[in-house]
Amino acid sequence: MKILLAEDDPVTRLMVQAALEEWGFDVSACENGQATWDALQQPDAPHMALLDWLMPGMDGLEICRRVRNEPKLSSSYLILLTARNSKEDVITGLKAGADDYVAKPFDREELRLRLRAGERILNLQSNLAARVSDLQDALNRVQMLQGIIPICSYCKKVRTDPGYWQQVEAYISSQIDVRFSHGICPECYEKQVKPELERMHRPLPPYPPD
Repeated sequence: MKILLAEDDPVTRLMVQAALEEWGFDVSACENGQATWDALQQPDAPHMALLDWLMPGMDGLEICRRVRNEPKLSSSYLILLTARNSKEDVITGLKAGADDYVAKPFDREELRLRLRAGERILNLQSNLAARVSDLQDALNRVQMLQGIIPICSYCKKVRTDPGYWQQVEAYISSQIDVRFSHGICPECYEKQVKPELERMHRPLPPYPPD
């Protein structure tokens, strides 16, 4: 999984990046808040970000707020990694939009487990979005099938019930979002199909034809 690491201290950034890569993450690193915000808006931006609170230009809290106010980034999973670890700081970070909070100096195993928890949540969101898309496609197909109506291939009359055919213009005026399937009405069968079959010396099928 891709992850964006935002940390202005070069030593900490290299140390955390090494740990993330060891755990199998594809890491993109930024050293200030503006670069982090720009990276998050790219089309292929990671959906998970590990953010330092205090950074030049734009701090981690402001990034969290901007992400939560941007609909296209709503599924991003944000973890604050900061030395500010009082209860009030944790509450402030979560209110700003962070999903999780890890205090510095961090415990490697704790950080790894919190990242894996975020990864599971993102995977669940992705699977749910795929299921919703599949259901919407199925609903669209059902609606499409419900909109198919029988129409005579010759005179274009519409069959509105088993024994009644209506001019297509009159029918369409009372309908919306429909598609046409083609059949043959009794009149056209007698006037068009039957004479043609007789001319070709072919047996006459029962009406309606298969």
